[in-house]
Amino acid sequence: MISVDAHRETVTGLLGNAPVIRLPLASAAGPGIAEDVRAGVSLPPFDNSAMDGYAVRAADVTEVPVTLPVAEDIPAGRVDITKLEPGTAHRIMTGAPLPPGADAVVMVEHTDGGVTDVRVLRTAVPGAHIRRQGEDVVEGTVALSAGTVLGPAQLGLAAAVGLAEVPVFRPLKVLVVSTGTELVDAPEPLRHGQIYESNSIMLASAIRALGCEAEVLRSVVDDVDEFRAVIEPRLADVDLLVTSGGVSAGAYEVVKDALTGQGVEFRKVAMQPGGPQGCGRWNGVPVVTLPGNPVSVLVSFEAFLRPALLAAMGHAGVDRQRVRARLTEAMTSPAGRRQFRRGFYTHSEGEVTGIVGPRGGPGSHLLASFTQANCLIVLPEDVDSVDQGDEVDVLLL
Repeated sequence: MISVDAHRETVTGLLGNAPVIRLPLASAAGPGIAEDVRAGVSLPPFDNSAMDGYAVRAADVTEVPVTLPVAEDIPAGRVDITKLEPGTAHRIMTGAPLPPGADAVVMVEHTDGGVTDVRVLRTAVPGAHIRRQGEDVVEGTVALSAGTVLGPAQLGLAAAVGLAEVPVFRPLKVLVVSTGTELVDAPEPLRHGQIYESNSIMLASAIRALGCEAEVLRSVVDDVDEFRAVIEPRLADVDLLVTSGGVSAGAYEVVKDALTGQGVEFRKVAMQPGGPQGCGRWNGVPVVTLPGNPVSVLVSFEAFLRPALLAAMGHAGVDRQRVRARLTEAMTSPAGRRQFRRGFYTHSEGEVTGIVGPRGGPGSHLLASFTQANCLIVLPEDVDSVDQGDEVDVLLL
């Protein structure tokens, strides 16, 4: 057997980095930025008012109440700003440029709201209610670092510093294939010995949730020639082939039989569930082969595929959040294997650690319990049992 970490490293290295493309901001949500992005302008780009009110010289409002003539109106967007003369005020709106000569803004609530003359009721100190140029971002500095995931805030910042498009790693195109003669696609009636196919639905959903594209081939029968004939023509149009099923030690392991000697290596990984794994290249295309049981598929996705896909698309952080939690009940684990158990984690305010309890048994066929889980409990290879109240590592899903 090889370790979970070693297999993860191999899968991540197999995918490498996706090609870099430039996307308009409106279409760029999801990927990671491929390179540092520098600000084309400062934020704010000029000194401006943080409030609706009156631009003044602080020295003119040290003794209040005081009445000042209103020499100008400055709405947001005005570009022809005149100098504020001593002993006067300019009515100013939030976001409008601060006039030269002004060093403070008095909130309209602290005045009588006059238009030709304004009665100021409170003093102001220099700098009051002023947003300074470059206070948020300075022109020419890095606004978004390589690897930053583009969400609403990041895209808003990119737009605010003058960008119309950003360099990102292109979303990967993944071909998802489920194998097994026993598989049937709903709503076709089941015959005795058959089961409904679910792995491709789960995998494609998980892959698309990362921002990748997923094409699905469901229920490919256990025939080597048909497997190759159906899949090989599609390889030229995808970045990655992911299969489920057909990789164990049985007599009808179609994926293993079809791809052994074709550049794909099959191995046992020291984990439960999900021990039988494979990866390599077929006709130059990266291939990751997963076991057939549904829980093994989802655990394998979390352990290997999810971090590899995120890394390929430039994400700086690819790991699930890991926390410590106290067990609500005792658990056992096979010696020498890293066990991933479905669990439910809660954390009350004020507690140093949360609590976690398993959901369902360790069986790789128990899919329903996964729908009740919000985490994976991780028991390391050198642990074969833990007691109620022991602290364990938890990956939050």
